[in-house]
Amino acid sequence: MEERMFKFLLADDDRDDQELLMEAILQEQPYTQISTVFNGQKVLDYLAERAPAEWPSLIILDYKMPVMNAREVLEKIQDVKIPKVVWSTSNQPEHMYLCQQLGAVKYFIKPNNRPELTAMVQELFRICGG
Repeated sequence: MEERMFKFLLADDDRDDQELLMEAILQEQPYTQISTVFNGQKVLDYLAERAPAEWPSLIILDYKMPVMNAREVLEKIQDVKIPKVVWSTSNQPEHMYLCQQLGAVKYFIKPNNRPELTAMVQELFRICGG
């Protein structure tokens, strides 16, 4: 992959899941800047505190977060022109459907092994133009 700078915002309340995904992202593309938050409200705060030019190239939302879940975040940022994906342990069809209706370009079930995680990360880069 070319040495292009990507900026991801990762919202997940599970530190282990954050670290696992961050490690896989950086292994695929070491020049990626990853900001992390632990709940949905912090996603809104992050965007509000920055000019649009400083916004990430991709937002990754865990479905089940405290304060505000991914569906609620997506409702609030539908008009934000950043690709948004959800990753979750929930494979409930209604969660997937609602998130995609609210603007998520993809809903991933959290991978159970390294090859699945690598494939997911490669798709994240494709989604944001990498």
